[in-house]
Amino acid sequence: MNTDSSSQAKQSGSFKPLAERMRPKKIADVRGQDHLLGKNCLLPRLIRENRLGNLILAGPPGTGKTTLATVIAEESGCKLIKLNAVTSNVTELRESLKLAKYYGASKCFLFVDEIHRFNKAQQDLLLPDIESGDARLIGATTHNPRYYVNDPLLSRSQLFTLEPIAVDILKKALLACLKNEDSGLGTRKYKAQENAISQIAKIAEGDLRKAYNILETVAEGIPVGGKLTEDEVTLFAKERSIRYDRNEDEHYDTASALIKSMRGNDPDAAMYWLAKMLTGGEDPRFIARRLVIFASEDVGLADSRALLIADATFRACESIGIPECELTLSHCVLFLSTCPKSNTATLALAAARQAIQSEPVQSIPPSIRDRHGRNKKYQKSDEDGYQYSHDFPDNISGQSYLEKEVNLYHPKDEGAESVIAKRLAHWKNIRNQKRSS
Repeated sequence: MNTDSSSQAKQSGSFKPLAERMRPKKIADVRGQDHLLGKNCLLPRLIRENRLGNLILAGPPGTGKTTLATVIAEESGCKLIKLNAVTSNVTELRESLKLAKYYGASKCFLFVDEIHRFNKAQQDLLLPDIESGDARLIGATTHNPRYYVNDPLLSRSQLFTLEPIAVDILKKALLACLKNEDSGLGTRKYKAQENAISQIAKIAEGDLRKAYNILETVAEGIPVGGKLTEDEVTLFAKERSIRYDRNEDEHYDTASALIKSMRGNDPDAAMYWLAKMLTGGEDPRFIARRLVIFASEDVGLADSRALLIADATFRACESIGIPECELTLSHCVLFLSTCPKSNTATLALAAARQAIQSEPVQSIPPSIRDRHGRNKKYQKSDEDGYQYSHDFPDNISGQSYLEKEVNLYHPKDEGAESVIAKRLAHWKNIRNQKRSS
């Protein structure tokens, strides 16, 4: 009977996932990350000569952070003490630091996976031994280390960012796995359609671990010597989940993509990013709030209906919820994407604030002050000079509403705002005529 390494592992009760079995043990076998490990890069030489200091490895899941830490220790001839910040506590961290100091920094690395999960006190606990050189740290994180790793710890470490693995590299890794009889699926003698491998590489989204997991799952349903076809992968893809971390970088990056697509008048792109957010489980109220902001920030007076529709969308998300409110979000996103755009509300407010901050604050002209204040009961009325605008044609009396005029609002020639621009020009002409006479 023909069995492969995974079958033997299952029988022995020590099953290892395909991704773990295929983990590289040498720098030359690491796939992707040519910007760090490619030809003429400094990092491989420092690894082989054991001249590395403290490292923080940041990047999306499945890009090789743990693999790189393992390879660094292996090629440097050092021990690797592994610690996972998700499951570890202060006691275990202290014991690991004590063990790292026992072996010595020149012969040992302390690897902390998911280091962003350590709180500030736990991260601070690493500082004395790292600063004194008694221990060498390799930290790995899927989050932005500038937000989630303490500044003192970052300043004592070298930061390396790993990139998502390109599709063509993922394809080569999958094909090599199908041929590898020691650690991969080579003993099963699978044949594979090129389109099937390409599809797995694409839906893995730059995550090599995910690519191996998909291949392993799909292969489980194929007999030994069978053929891996596009149909099997398509069937799997229907049930797949996308990578979308709410409240983390992916959350804000996708929201940014949605906003910028609407701002750029691209409804197709906007709908794509909306669908990604909804599929990833985003709170529809978060999306609706961004749409309300966008309506004033980017559409503004070019089409004031935008704010009404965005506000109605937010109310719908609160009152009817998922999945029905998804249609309302779609309606609003399409409307905002196809509206004429104007950011004059944003610019005018910024200009007004700048005028207040850069110059002395103007006094309110006496003619337009409130005459009903508590302290004005026995004062002579200042209202004698006020001219009631409704008593004049076009509501223009010619009086001034500032001691010194400032020009803050500059309407755009977009949508309904083009009409506003003509109206303001007409009013300005009337006002100037009345003042000159």
